[in-house]
Amino acid sequence: MNLGDLLTQSARRLPGRDALVWNEQIWSYGELLARVDALAHALDANGISKGDRVLVQARNSNQMFETQYACFKSGAVWVPVNFRLAPEEVAYIASASGAKVLIYDDVFADHRDAAFAATATLETIICIGTPGEGEHQFDELIDAHLGAPFQGAPVVHDDACWFFFTSGTTGHPKGAILTHGQLTFITNNYLADLLPGVTEDEASLVVAPMSHAAGIHQLAVVARGGLTVMLSGSGFHVEEVYGLIETYNVTNLFAVPTIVTLMMEGDAAERFDHSSLKHILYAGAPMYRADQKQALGRLGKCLTQFYGLGEVTCNIAFHPACEHDVDDEVQGRIGTCGYARTGMEMAIFDAVGKRLGPGETGEICVIGPAVFAGYYQNEEANAKAFRDGWFRTGDLGHMDEAGYVYITGRASDMFISGGSNIYPREIEEKILEHPGVAETALVGVPDAKWGEVGAVVLVPHAGSTIDIAEFKSWLGERVARYKVPKFVAVWPELPKSGYGKVPKRLVRDEMFAKGVVPLEVKE
Repeated sequence: MNLGDLLTQSARRLPGRDALVWNEQIWSYGELLARVDALAHALDANGISKGDRVLVQARNSNQMFETQYACFKSGAVWVPVNFRLAPEEVAYIASASGAKVLIYDDVFADHRDAAFAATATLETIICIGTPGEGEHQFDELIDAHLGAPFQGAPVVHDDACWFFFTSGTTGHPKGAILTHGQLTFITNNYLADLLPGVTEDEASLVVAPMSHAAGIHQLAVVARGGLTVMLSGSGFHVEEVYGLIETYNVTNLFAVPTIVTLMMEGDAAERFDHSSLKHILYAGAPMYRADQKQALGRLGKCLTQFYGLGEVTCNIAFHPACEHDVDDEVQGRIGTCGYARTGMEMAIFDAVGKRLGPGETGEICVIGPAVFAGYYQNEEANAKAFRDGWFRTGDLGHMDEAGYVYITGRASDMFISGGSNIYPREIEEKILEHPGVAETALVGVPDAKWGEVGAVVLVPHAGSTIDIAEFKSWLGERVARYKVPKFVAVWPELPKSGYGKVPKRLVRDEMFAKGVVPLEVKE
């Protein structure tokens, strides 16, 4: 089926049901479908046909939501970018995708200019807000085409509908090709594994950019005819989050672990009613055990972890809410990100492609219908990403005899000190048991004697101070001596990407820039 028909089906069944709330404005399913169909007609009138790429540079809004389904229905390829990216980054994605249309929020005029200058294929520009010369105004286009239903373009399983550009932790981002058939499987899988029993009577809060995993989450919500509630767009504010949860009886949300941790700040969790919450889905990075305990203690047993990459659309493994608990003895498998999602298979392989047994550390690989169709026009990357049909995640970990997987870090994060492999995640878990540490990030840096040594950043809890000598002594009692970082810094916060993650390369670069680690590391 055409993925855009998820909206068509729910609107046909529930035309008067509230579908979307943003800035206190509410659209029913019938109204939302009418706007999406009008936008699809507008794209068609501007020469956009099946397979054409539509780049979208916008914050979360009803318009952002509408671009997703209008592209799907028209057969075009949705190319959303994280609105926090710099103009030159957006220009690269515009060019690499061969975008024919740019839809942009008028606060991003610099991004529009950069994309237009870099992209020879760009023909049509649509502005959300006040358009520039020769541009179309988004809502005027919709008004001009309201009233006529749009029949979704016929598609086959492998027709592209979304270019999911990776966050580009090394080099330029790569465009993962997501297809109608793949995402239809993922939507069903999401409902089976992550949101079991969800119905049209439930509401979902969007706290992350829809250009990323939040856009996948909303596919499942729309498929069931649920309500989508968006933050105002003025930034992340804990008060607003809990206020919306209470007002709309929000039952589920997706967030990266840093967002869940932010939700624990202050006393908002005690002042607002959040008893409606059934599912807080977290992914994008592991959540440290200390943060899990805090969230479970304040919000109850509503945490579900899922693991995956953009290339597998976060559809590799999951650890359900029933297996999360404050008590370590009850939870049992501390540090796991769960077992294989329905219809998927995981395995651990060594560097030469030998499948490893339980407890042996290697690269986590996955196979199954959620795996993407490859990188757009990048055969070199495709050759590196696949081996014998298995997608190589680049994550290191091991699996126990029951099939639960444990991530020890990215292959690029691991470093070797004095001949011993060091996995930062393992040490970071220990560090977060220190009563003064709120966040941490450990990286490897060059060392003349040992080859590499650890360098760590500590972020203290509000009102706390950390004595570095005391910290090293404390950690030395809990991990092997060679695992104790040589360089330690205390910062007020960690550098984060536009997706709310903590890229280790940013941490490492900032350590050198601030002189935490000498530019020329000597014995």
